[in-house]
Parts: sequence; structure tokens; C-alpha cells
Amino acid sequence: MPVKQSAISILTAIAIATGIPFPGYALPLSPGDRVRVLTPMDDELPPESRFRLSGLYEVNVDGTLQIPFLEPQPAVGLEVAAVQKNLADALVSKGFFRPESLELSVSVVSWAPIQVTVAGETFRPGRVLLNAVTESEQRQEGRSPLSTTGMTGEVVTGNYAPDRYLSAAIRSAGGLKPTADLQHIRLLRGKQEKTFDLSGMLIGKIVPDVPLIAGDEVTVPALPYRQTNLVRPSQLTPAEITVFLSNLTVPTTPNLSKGGQVTSLPYGTRLSQAAIAAGCAGGTQRTNARRRAVLVQTDRDTGKTTVTERSIERLLKRSDNDTENPFLMPQDGVVCYDSTVTNLASIFRLITDIASPFFIINRLFRDE
Repeated sequence: MPVKQSAISILTAIAIATGIPFPGYALPLSPGDRVRVLTPMDDELPPESRFRLSGLYEVNVDGTLQIPFLEPQPAVGLEVAAVQKNLADALVSKGFFRPESLELSVSVVSWAPIQVTVAGETFRPGRVLLNAVTESEQRQEGRSPLSTTGMTGEVVTGNYAPDRYLSAAIRSAGGLKPTADLQHIRLLRGKQEKTFDLSGMLIGKIVPDVPLIAGDEVTVPALPYRQTNLVRPSQLTPAEITVFLSNLTVPTTPNLSKGGQVTSLPYGTRLSQAAIAAGCAGGTQRTNARRRAVLVQTDRDTGKTTVTERSIERLLKRSDNDTENPFLMPQDGVVCYDSTVTNLASIFRLITDIASPFFIINRLFRDE
């Protein structure tokens, strides 16, 4: 037996023995999952027989399958192979089938949405819904929940659920913060807890993604320092972040009519790049090079707001310095102010605009 298959068999055996297993390589069942039970022996029964096993079954909210004439069969947390074995044993023990003649197949038809909890160093910790069903999928399932034949008439089973894994839960919780400890992510299932190292996902290594079931609790521990390599789009971090930009005067006025704009920028954007996106840089160098950019950040845990002010010229020339040119985080705000030269010019224009009517009126009276 190959090493990988042997490892899967060992994990499955442990899962059956413990009752609330930790996942192996296959996806365990959760409430709402649908499985199909098939046995060719149903065809041999007379039409008036009430015992027909083959059919579509949904895992109940209590984690069991309701099979006719059997006690509720445990399903939550078990892989399909374990459910099939337990069901076969129950049918034999009840005397419905002989062990040597029983042919039984249990397969997944559809994976239900599940709720898990994500805590710790993510941008939106809390309860998240994984593998949510779209409206089109709901309509299709509602039209024909038992449609199982393909174009050639064979039975079609199975349904891939990529959004019911550990990495998907982290993404649904907003992605990792720069202080996340990737090597010690904890997964609590029932009374069992296990730690996983997902750091290999950031460098292209093969990391077994852990399948989740309803009620799992994921905790991302914190490190006492920030990791620059986490401030970029990846499988575990946000692709984009929402920031607030405000630049109401020169050199450009992209949001003058709205008084500001809410925009999405790639995760990993620095303050200098946000200033460029807001139109704060460029134009006449002698008047605009000394413009200032102000970064406003609010800590979501403490509610404390910090303000960082930098000159545009300083930002552009020291763009690789994390202290001088910090990375932006979700919901940050960037405000641009004009240089001293531009401010003085604006003051003079204001005085001229105010004074001009009086000079015009005075000139009219003199002409009379």
C-alpha cells in the first residue's frame, strides 16, 4: 500500500475510534450535507416492500442520518468511507442483509454551507459562513434536487467544496494581519485541538489544507512584531483594501465634487503610492514638491487613532523605508495638504477676490 494511502487509512481509523475526528485528507461531513445511498438489492425487492434503502439523505442538525428502520446513524465529523462502513455494519446487525451479499455505496451529492469561528490576528474576526450557496445554485437545486444522471445516463455524484477549508476560513475573516503567527494556527474541534503551520503557502510549498466542519474554532495567534512579507496579496491575506483619500486642491482635484473618495487599493500599498493615487504628487515642482500627506489610522481593538504626517517629496525619495513610508491597512485615510507657497498664493487670490468689487465700484463712481 502506498505511504499516502496508508496514512489516510490510519487517519480514518483514528477518526472512527474517537467519534469527533480531526480531519484527514478528505472532507468530513457537516449538518446539511447530502449523501446518496445506493444498493442494487433494492431492485430485487417486491414493489409492495416498504424497505427501500437507496435514496438521497441529508445530515440532520444533530449530526445524524435518518435511515429507515435504523437508529440515527452518526455522520458529522466523519468521512464518507466511515459513514458507509458504519451503515453497512448497522444493516447487517439488524438482519436486513447478510455480510457476504451486501453491496452498498455512500457518496456525497452536495456540500452544505457551514459556520465556523475565526479569532485572533485577522482583519475581520468572528463567525464566518463558508461554502455559501449562490442564488443560481439554490434555484437549480430547488428545481431538481434528485437529478443525478449525466448525458450518458450514468449516476453522477460528488461536489467539490474548496471554500470549506482552513485557508478559506482565514480569507473569509478578512485575511491575516502582519502580526499573525502563521506557524501556530490552532483549530479546535469539540474538545480536541491541533496546531497547523501554513507558512509554506506564502512561498509556494505544498501545504495540506485542512477541511473544516460546522462549529470548528480557528485561532490565529499574535507575534510581538510586524512581518513585512505578510503585507502583500496571497492565499491568506487580502487582495485589496478599502482606503479613504482626500485631495481637494492642487495639483489635481479628483474628488472635489464629493469632498473625498473611497477606493480600493492592492494590499501592500504604501503611503507614497496612496498619495500618488489621490493626485497629491506631480505638477509644478517648486510649489508642489513640499506638499504634505497625512495618514490617519484607527486601531480596531483599542479605538485609538494615530496620525502620521510626511512631505510628498520625502515620501517619494524614501519609498522603501517602512518607518518613513508605512504600509496602508484597511479603512486607513490619506489627506493631502498644499505647500506653503501654494497656501500663500491662495491667500493672495482670496484677498484679491474680496477686494476686487470695491475697486470696480470705486472706479464706476469716478467715471461718473
